[in-house]
Amino acid sequence: MSSEEFTVTPWSVEGDIDYDKLMQKFGTEKISPELEARIEKITGEVHPMLKLGYFFSHRDLDKIITEYEKGNKFYLYTGRGPSGKIHMGHLLPWIFTKYLQEKFDVNLIFQLTDDEKFLYSDQKSMEEVSKYTQENILDIIAIGFDPKKTKILIDTKDIKRIYPIALEIAKRITFSTVKAVFGFENSTNIGMIGFPPIQAAPCFLPSIIEGRPTPVLIPAAIDQDPYWRVTRDIAEKMGYPKPAQIHSKFLPGLGMQGKMSSSIPETAIFTTDSDDVVDKKISSTFTGGQSTVELQRKLGANFSICPVFWYLRYFFDTEKESDERARKCKGGQLLCGECKCNLKDATKPFLAEFKKQREKAKDQVDKFMFD
Repeated sequence: MSSEEFTVTPWSVEGDIDYDKLMQKFGTEKISPELEARIEKITGEVHPMLKLGYFFSHRDLDKIITEYEKGNKFYLYTGRGPSGKIHMGHLLPWIFTKYLQEKFDVNLIFQLTDDEKFLYSDQKSMEEVSKYTQENILDIIAIGFDPKKTKILIDTKDIKRIYPIALEIAKRITFSTVKAVFGFENSTNIGMIGFPPIQAAPCFLPSIIEGRPTPVLIPAAIDQDPYWRVTRDIAEKMGYPKPAQIHSKFLPGLGMQGKMSSSIPETAIFTTDSDDVVDKKISSTFTGGQSTVELQRKLGANFSICPVFWYLRYFFDTEKESDERARKCKGGQLLCGECKCNLKDATKPFLAEFKKQREKAKDQVDKFMFD
């Protein structure tokens, strides 16, 4: 795959992603400075993930803000496909979702699509997926969501709550539509073909809970956008507001290309990794540096392709620190080993604290479940 080619679907992200081309392909809008300013007026700050462009694209975010300014609150809806352990790439959208929940004082529905992960993988049993589901719940709670305003929905456990809505959705979406949007083939099992309405259903659950049309904002990585495209097409026909989205980029993996992936453990830092494992993974991470110290001092390095730089930028550096790091890297004043040490020194205490919260979460699970 050349550097100009990339693939982004709900199940596969490959290649060097051109996010401008992806927005054009998906038909989404770039988050404008004017929209950021409106958010800042309400929240008192522009979150670093917005300022730094990690959340970069949207559908109808402006309408969500307009309704909020009128006094009409929205619900947040996001999710997780429990196919493995949680890595740091998963945490970024959840951290941002927590910020939205706190600043706008709104409810959150968090869906765990255990059914999808069982259907998608020939290698995973339902027992394995259920185990990951329970483990992932601890990571979700450890983020710090408000238990009074957050409900975790497990598809197989809470199917009675969403199935009537899913049926109404399924009746209005044709096979030709999902085939075109999701790329289903003759070899695709019928469970996967029938799954999209299940993921769409929580978009309308808030309206049912509140007894009135209730806006929904979905913070998620942009690979999930195809689900919301088909959902938006039928929302108003069903009497519901179109779900709005705010899309994130992907945290790069530790290898040469692609996003961080649970299925390729060496590319990811997991929330349960020990300090020794973190050290080893970061030490062996691909960077944008030169082959020798002399060349790097002379020619500088390419921070734009360096996972270490992006980890530090999105998780730990301030905007000023990150810009200075980029300048020094490009100018040959900073060596890759120094940045790797910075990342190790920041990641290990971050994970240590997260593990404490994850342990505490074991006693809080019931508070977050649907009754």
